[in-house]
Amino acid sequence: MLPAIGFPHHFISFGLLLIIICFLLAPNLSYSENLRLQSLSMRVRLSEKTLLGEDAPEDFEEYDVSANFGLPWKSYSTSGWGMGTRLMGSTGILRGSGKNALVVSLIPELTLGSEDGRFTLDLGAGGALFSRHRFGTQDFGGPFQFALTLGVGVPLYKNLGLGYRFLHYSDAGVNGSDTTGADFHMIEFSHRL
Repeated sequence: MLPAIGFPHHFISFGLLLIIICFLLAPNLSYSENLRLQSLSMRVRLSEKTLLGEDAPEDFEEYDVSANFGLPWKSYSTSGWGMGTRLMGSTGILRGSGKNALVVSLIPELTLGSEDGRFTLDLGAGGALFSRHRFGTQDFGGPFQFALTLGVGVPLYKNLGLGYRFLHYSDAGVNGSDTTGADFHMIEFSHRL
C-alpha cells in the first residue's frame, strides 16, 4: 500500500496502463483543435439505495467534479440545434459503510440539444476505476467498473446550468454473479466555458 493515500500498488499500475491505452487510442493530432473543454461540473447524489429496481445491500454517497470535452463528430443545423459527441471525465469520492473510495471515470457521450450547450440531453457508456471495490456487505467485483450515464441540463443563469444525471456502475458480471453495482441519481451544477 502507498501510505499517503491508501492505494494498493496493483491499482496504481492498472491506472497507469489505462492512461497509456487512452493516449494510444486518442484521436490523431488533426482532431486536436476540436477537442476543447466545454464545461465543468460538480455533482452530488440525491437518491436512495436502489439498483435498477432492486435494493442494494449498502447505501452510498458520491461527490465528484467532471469536465466535458467536445469531440469532433457533430451535426448542428443553422438554427443551432442538433447532435454532437463529447468526452466526460470525472473524479470523485464514493462513500459507503464508513469507507471511502476514489473514483475516476472516462465516458464518451452522444449529446442532443443546442450547439452552445445551454440545453443538453446526453447518453454515454464508458469505464471507471475504483480505489476500493468492497463496502461492508457489497462487493462491486473489482477496481474496473463499466459506467452508464444519462443526463439532462438546462440554463440557470448566464453560463451556469443545472442538471440531473443518472449514473450506473457495474462490472457486468465479469467478476462473477455475486457482485452488485450501484445507481446514482445526481444533481449537477455546471459552468459552460
